[in-house]
Amino acid sequence: METFIQQILNGLVLGSMYALIALGYTMVYGVLNLINFAHGDVLMIGAMVGLSILKMLDAHFPGMSGWLQLALAILGAIPVAMLVNVLIERIAYRRLRNAPRLAPLITAIGVSILLQTFAMMIWGRSPLPFPQLLSSDPIFIGGAVISQTQVLLLVLAAVAMMGLVFLVEKTKMGRAMRAVAENPRVAGLMGVDANRVVVTTFAIGAALAAVAGVMWGANYASIQFAMGTVPGMKAFSAAVLGGIGNIYGAMIGGIVLGIIESLGAGYIGDLTGGFLGSHYQDIFAFVVLILVLTVRPSGIMGERVADRA
Repeated sequence: METFIQQILNGLVLGSMYALIALGYTMVYGVLNLINFAHGDVLMIGAMVGLSILKMLDAHFPGMSGWLQLALAILGAIPVAMLVNVLIERIAYRRLRNAPRLAPLITAIGVSILLQTFAMMIWGRSPLPFPQLLSSDPIFIGGAVISQTQVLLLVLAAVAMMGLVFLVEKTKMGRAMRAVAENPRVAGLMGVDANRVVVTTFAIGAALAAVAGVMWGANYASIQFAMGTVPGMKAFSAAVLGGIGNIYGAMIGGIVLGIIESLGAGYIGDLTGGFLGSHYQDIFAFVVLILVLTVRPSGIMGERVADRA
């Protein structure tokens, strides 16, 4: 039972990061019907910028509290990630809104490669150690162990998700997002600036990815230029699992996928008689993606695209 609780906690932590990334995918798809496959690399940019900020703080303000350093790293990474994602939308996607679906897909893959190349040129090829900023003293829950960094990640993810729900459902910008998702031309006739809505959507998705990127580095203590590829693909799988274009679906899909992956990593060795080890845990996200696309392509909370936001 202790092992089971531990794997559930690990799954919640992992799933929270997937959910933060998946929200970026699902918001852009809900508004534009576009899959931004460069979104995982925006997470990478957030993590790299966060690390650069931490190095600068350590050089100029030694002895600063780890909590304050982490907060400043997140606050500094968010605007950079937002700027990068807004530039991606303006340069790579805006002219392709009415193009065949294949064109923006290929463009997104190209943008992903470009971002990884630029990151490799700036920060290098080798994995970079991410400093441990918070106390390593374990917190015990029902015999399982969780760290302060993981608790902070869960809190940040919950706050970000609730804030996004409030934005989409209770604010003027949220209504504009839903209107553009429903019918961009009619929304334009009603005075909604579709370009502004799209830019805001990309910026919000980038902010969530930046938070996930910095916390990913803080949790796993290592980052590198290609770190966004696999989490990005898994987050996309989570968005599809929950129902691409549905913000509640992205949250649920991320948590469910994280728990499935964690439980699989904990028990796959026993289930396969030792044939597969925990290092095969990456297969679960893609097995789930294949099953969902085969059995229920619309996902857990899938609905008409026009109703998504």
